[in-house]
Amino acid sequence: MPWHRAEQCEVLFVRHATTPGMRTVCFPGDENADAASLAKAAALTGFVEAPTVWAAPGRAVRQTVRAMGLAAREAPALGEADCGRWRGLPYERVVREEPEALARWLADPDAAPHGGETLTAHAARVAGWLDAMRDEPEAVAVCGAGAIRAALGHALGLDPLSATRFDLAPLSTTELTVTRDGWRVAYVNRKVPI
Repeated sequence: MPWHRAEQCEVLFVRHATTPGMRTVCFPGDENADAASLAKAAALTGFVEAPTVWAAPGRAVRQTVRAMGLAAREAPALGEADCGRWRGLPYERVVREEPEALARWLADPDAAPHGGETLTAHAARVAGWLDAMRDEPEAVAVCGAGAIRAALGHALGLDPLSATRFDLAPLSTTELTVTRDGWRVAYVNRKVPI
């Protein structure tokens, strides 16, 4: 059954298809989605029906959107946090080469030892986009796990580090619904039957 609109604003987040970096546990980078995961995304065609579809910047996101048969507008605010010089690197390498810097980044949402964006700044960017959607009847957003976690953190009033505790599978869906004083989480990490 296709995802459809209720009487209030809903935002359906779809995590993009799997990439090689996701499989090898790397910091987010701009890479292609793998063919098997894109085939699964193609099976979602018709599941997502919304007048407005937004896509984070990035190849894997654009490929996922095309595979799902959607036309999307780019939403730079939904991009992953800029990991600076760690972008695309395996976590294991950063643990080995910069353990103190990684520990600082994992403990302080205002730290950016990699020279990129702080988790606090990323969370604020995503929260601003989400709150701008309050007047939309419905929207779909295809993006990475970091943006979805930031949106969940905003909806639940969590700090950026606490929001990183959500597991989000590739091609899973997460839905938020607007309320009078914020957002309600309808569900998280729902895998669509393919």
